[in-house]
Amino acid sequence: MTGTKECILYRDFEHGEILELMTELMGVSKEGREELKLCGSEFFQCVNQLVELAGAYGFSGNLWHNYLTFLLVNHENAFSTSCEIVGAVEGTINQIARHDFEIFKELYDFDFTDFDEAFGNLWSDLMVHYENINENSKLFNKRIRDRICELSRKLGQTKDTDEFMDDMVEFYREFGVGKLGLHKAFRVGHDEKGKVVIEPITKIAHVYLDDLVGYEIAKKKLIDNTEAFVQGRKANNCLLFGDAGTGKSSSIKGILNQYYDQGLRIIEVYKHQFQDLNEVISQIKNRNYKFIIYMDDLSFEEFEIEYKYLKAVIEGGLEKKPENVLIYATSNRRHLIRENYGDKLERMDDNDLHSSDTVQEKLSLVYRFGVTIYFGAPDKKEFQNIVKVLANRYGITMPEEQLLLEANRWELNHGGLTGRTAQQFIDYLLGQQK
Repeated sequence: MTGTKECILYRDFEHGEILELMTELMGVSKEGREELKLCGSEFFQCVNQLVELAGAYGFSGNLWHNYLTFLLVNHENAFSTSCEIVGAVEGTINQIARHDFEIFKELYDFDFTDFDEAFGNLWSDLMVHYENINENSKLFNKRIRDRICELSRKLGQTKDTDEFMDDMVEFYREFGVGKLGLHKAFRVGHDEKGKVVIEPITKIAHVYLDDLVGYEIAKKKLIDNTEAFVQGRKANNCLLFGDAGTGKSSSIKGILNQYYDQGLRIIEVYKHQFQDLNEVISQIKNRNYKFIIYMDDLSFEEFEIEYKYLKAVIEGGLEKKPENVLIYATSNRRHLIRENYGDKLERMDDNDLHSSDTVQEKLSLVYRFGVTIYFGAPDKKEFQNIVKVLANRYGITMPEEQLLLEANRWELNHGGLTGRTAQQFIDYLLGQQK
């Protein structure tokens, strides 16, 4: 068989040590069963690593096919990144990719009969029909794991290299490639050398915009801007501001879940990481996804200067902000930066040649958000309506009069009239059910 060392695009894999060792064993098997038996230590090492990988990622079924699929869907190269979200591309790159897929097709179709005869049917009994006792992946969520396992089965059944390649291209088109394709949300971290890395968030809340009761005007403004963005039209940075517990953060999560399948991704960035923003953007600007850089509960005290990094990134630096990047922020403050009464007095000082500089400096950040959306606390009637809708959604059968009476008592001691308070009250009622 053709060796994987002859691959052009698909090489230098993360977790590729299993592939290297297994292909060496496949070569030994061609020399004879007795020669293969002498490599028992290497074989069992491969089995061990495949089982460990299955435990970490929640794989089941044919572990060899799962492993090969795992390598293919995570490998970012000139072909896979060109196909992500947009599908098939033209040019010589297709011929190069087909050459590599032909090699992988052989790996999928390899006959392990000699391995079974050499090692007592261990492969066919365990590796082909592996049952995972814990399907909760430590590194993947269930959605990603299921997609990889499904693709694994599909690739294992392909009749030729062309069909194999078509299935891979379709996967790249529908889901993307690598961590940016497989995951929805990310945070910013640093590796052991201090380099900025974009890390997937594997456990995220499955919140949808329909789950947020009320705020129809606010949600529509957010939807309209986001739809324009994912469809490649002009869109603005967004600031969601207003009272605590009114659904600002939930709306952002809902937007992500609603538009993920159209290539939308979110990167959560904290205030102390603003100095890393330029490096983050440099890593994502040439990808086919649309990225929202998300800043939750954004505000600055007078002595904090991190906002100056943000101003330069949003607008004002020499390098143009990429078309596939927007910034969405939530805040309880309309103007983000604390203003002192002294700032206002400065404007009133007729003797000051630059009377408005301080105020303008502090307001200039919020002006760089093209869309501002207000989320206000509901009044009593709106709060009660939220409670009734949530109670119906979760199957609470308490009489309406009693429900609203209990809700009114609850809000007096638990944060006031907000959507968050209503949800906490419903959670309390659900917790009391036996």
